[in-house]
This record gives sequence, structure tokens and C-alpha cells, in this order.
Amino acid sequence: MAYSDFKTINQVRTAFNLTMDETQHLFINVQGIKPSDYLQTTLTEYLPLANAINTEKARSELLIAPILLEVRRIFHGEIGFFSGTEFEVEPELGLNGFCDYILTASRELYEIRSPVVTLVEAKNENIKNGLGQCIAEMIAAQRFNQRESPEFSTIYGAVTTGAIWKFLKLTGQTVFIDLDEYYITSYDKILGILSQPFQSQ
Repeated sequence: MAYSDFKTINQVRTAFNLTMDETQHLFINVQGIKPSDYLQTTLTEYLPLANAINTEKARSELLIAPILLEVRRIFHGEIGFFSGTEFEVEPELGLNGFCDYILTASRELYEIRSPVVTLVEAKNENIKNGLGQCIAEMIAAQRFNQRESPEFSTIYGAVTTGAIWKFLKLTGQTVFIDLDEYYITSYDKILGILSQPFQSQ
């Protein structure tokens, strides 16, 4: 098995004995972060193009990557950015495979260091179908972090189509799935949420 084999929430919940909480507005009090002029210009130019091309590759390159790289810019390059990287933690449990995106609190460019934040690109623009995979990657990140940096007890994740972003949080055995979804035009709020795990670094 691999991360992508976890097709449903129920599948990953059963495999790892998780409790699900889908009742909260998790990030309602998170302050937005003003994007750079560069990101604003990039998204203004690329959003119509990505919508017109309407492929996962276009959304990944034109929408998702620029936002994640903006987080790296906010923290002056102290955030690690990985795209399409293999992340093997416990292969015997299916916690292995390739992750669409990973952010880490390390400036290292070639090796993943903790803490890890995972992000899944939704296939066929279906957020729900990406949740199981994202949770599996968060479990892997949790176990990776516990070995490397046990002080990081909360794991963040996201599933996105590029245009729509859904955020999750894992604490202990409980997965919190945010009631809210954020459209890319709320990029200041999206940047604020993505920056949360790194605020205390």
C-alpha cells in the first residue's frame, strides 16, 4: 500500500484507529498575511489561465506552487519546499509513497526534516476524495515528527484543487477537518493558515 491507496476517510480511520471531528471552524481566528506584489500579480495573471487549461498539472504549476513558495518567502527561505517527493515512514502500514507537496521547518533543500506539513492536490477537482490520502500523509508526518522533533504535537494538512483549499489538523488520534473551504481569492487567509505551523519556529 501507499498514501494514494487510502481512498476514503473511513479507510484511514479504521487503519489507524482515528477519531474524526468535522464540527469546527478551525482557523476562523487566524489572521491573514498580506501577499507580496509578486504573488498578487502571479495569481491575477495565472488564475484565468489555469481555469482555461483546466488540468491538474496547470493548477499545480500556476496556482498551488506559487502560494506554497510564498510561504517560504514569508519566512525568508527558512521553510523547506518539496514537490513530488518520496516520503517513506512506515511502509509496512502503507505510510510510504510520493507526496504532492511537503513543507518543513528547515531550510534544507535536499532532505526532509521535521516538522512536516503535507498537502495533497485533489484529483479530478474532488476535495473529498483527497482527504483519505491527506490524513494518511499526516499520520506519517506525525510519526516522523515524533522521532525527529517530539515537541511538535500538532500536524497540519491540506487538500486543494488549486482554486479551493480545505485544511485539516491532527492532534493525537483526532483528525479535525475544517468546516470551511477557502477560495484562492482569499489568498491572504490561505497564507495565514499555511504559516501557522511555522509561527513558533
